[in-house]
Amino acid sequence: MAIPNEALQKLVHEIESQAVAAQQQIGLARTQITAKQREQRLVRLTLSEMASLPEDAVVYEGVGKMFVSLPVDSLRQKLDGQTQNLETEVDKLGSRLLYLETTHKNSRDHIEQMLRTK
Repeated sequence: MAIPNEALQKLVHEIESQAVAAQQQIGLARTQITAKQREQRLVRLTLSEMASLPEDAVVYEGVGKMFVSLPVDSLRQKLDGQTQNLETEVDKLGSRLLYLETTHKNSRDHIEQMLRTK
């Protein structure tokens, strides 16, 4: 059974729009992953710098336009929590990126298959 030419064009256009949307989402996901990884490196750098500080050192955390004094242990725990959250977010974004790349590849494959059979 042959698909009418008009219906085939509509289907190709629809799949093409899905492929373009997936490509845009891929770019966005890659940008987000890069930003999260950069933030992760900054937190790890801060933790490594704090490792050389004595326990009674005075450390400050930026809160808006001011700084608040915190105990070193409290700030370490907060930064460890941030590191874990960032790792989780990067993993989620990585799986989303894989899904989007698969969607894009499948869309392209379907378009090529339809054009070959036409």
